[in-house]
Amino acid sequence: MKSKIKKYNPESIKGFTLIEVMVALGVTVIALSAIIAVISQMITTSTLMQQKTFASWIAQNYITELRLKNESPNVGSTKGTIFYANSEWFWDAATSETGIEGLYRVDVEVGLFESDNSIQNVSGFIGAPKARGVANNTWNINKIRFQDNQ
Repeated sequence: MKSKIKKYNPESIKGFTLIEVMVALGVTVIALSAIIAVISQMITTSTLMQQKTFASWIAQNYITELRLKNESPNVGSTKGTIFYANSEWFWDAATSETGIEGLYRVDVEVGLFESDNSIQNVSGFIGAPKARGVANNTWNINKIRFQDNQ
């Protein structure tokens, strides 16, 4: 009776060697670590952009509040803090004259309270206060046409 045991033939065995598997794992680890590094950088950039957006809104809100007071701002520096978007923020506003009567420049720096670095700087201009209900006559189209016809 013949034995059914086959002889070992290296050419008939199909599969990967240990070295091939190790090289494939090494390539996979390098690719995954590069992907993780890119994702981490994207998260950091996204967080920074969110903070810059919030800081810009805070600065613009401060300038808008000064405009809505409808009074000439005090020349000088003002500091304060605000709780916004689940974070404590600081702002530092510097109001200066522009050389044009009744026009003031407001520069606002905003940053997170934990750090001393400002994240965003916003500049705005505030004109002389107007009586309530009175439009700005400088931009009145009828007045411009009348001046041109003279």
